[in-house]
Amino acid sequence: MLANVRAKLLAVLEAVRAAPPPRFSGGGKWETMHGAMGGYYEIRAIGRGRTHYRLFCRLENGTAEELAARGFDRPQIVVINGMSKRHLTEFSERDYKSKVRDLGEEYVGTLPRRIAQ
Repeated sequence: MLANVRAKLLAVLEAVRAAPPPRFSGGGKWETMHGAMGGYYEIRAIGRGRTHYRLFCRLENGTAEELAARGFDRPQIVVINGMSKRHLTEFSERDYKSKVRDLGEEYVGTLPRRIAQ
């Protein structure tokens, strides 16, 4: 991934961390997903050749007790996976399932959550 795309994606993550939804509106860079992808958020960036880069995230919110059971002391933004696509193409349902939802379900199914820092 290009350094400038990585910087754009990390800048959005930092902006969301600093002012989590609903305070952070996204400006087209942070979008709530719908339908089968409900519960996920998408960070968007465009790189060279109009390649579209996406990070698929979940928010870890809840009471202090719920967060502690998950291994957190405060709400978190969790990046489940990233994907890229060419301009004017779409990810398939199969991509969303195998590369995002299956990983997300595995993540949510563990207590405390497994994380990389």
